[in-house]
Amino acid sequence: MPVDVLRTTGASRQFTSDSVPDAVVREILDDARFAPSGGNRQPWRVAVVQDPAIRRRLADLMQPVWDEYVARGGRSGAAPFNSVEDAPPPGDVSHAANPLLDGIESVPVVLVVAADLRRIALMDGALDRPALTGGASIYPFCWSILLAASQRGLGGVMTTFLSRVEPEAATVVGLPEHHALAATVFLGVPERHLTRLRREPVASFTTVDRFDGAAFDG
Repeated sequence: MPVDVLRTTGASRQFTSDSVPDAVVREILDDARFAPSGGNRQPWRVAVVQDPAIRRRLADLMQPVWDEYVARGGRSGAAPFNSVEDAPPPGDVSHAANPLLDGIESVPVVLVVAADLRRIALMDGALDRPALTGGASIYPFCWSILLAASQRGLGGVMTTFLSRVEPEAATVVGLPEHHALAATVFLGVPERHLTRLRREPVASFTTVDRFDGAAFDG
């Protein structure tokens, strides 16, 4: 895979009316399945959501989450819903426009990705903080979907809003027992192709020997 794919695969949330054939979706998933996972257990399950009624129900479930996310995000530099210093939601949560949710019926491809928790080793599950390491066995797969889509001239974005309402969404998508909702991935022909992404330089997040060590300049 060319390095420029890594440097230009950003989040695309607005798509043209061009459809994406099922055969192309299958090709994307066929490439993404080679993503790494702990013990090569490949815990992913994917629902290709095509029914407009199911899509609308999922969007209706995600909308309040998005509304609260936007309302929380305007108060400080901290990420909304973060597990360390998140504050209670403001009392004036209002509707926030979201092109993906507002027009979910017309999004070319909607994928709901789940993870079989029986196939994931949760190395930090016993620590006194929210577990994080389990994502290592599912999110490389989700990212591989976006990379494989980019290779085919498509764009997309991965969201996790549906996970916040998993109990309600589980019945809508028939989530199997012992599975968790990992992401919703939207794909299509982007209205605008990104050519340059803004990211912090290596020296801003890399140090020598310890996290409080000298900056690594290479």
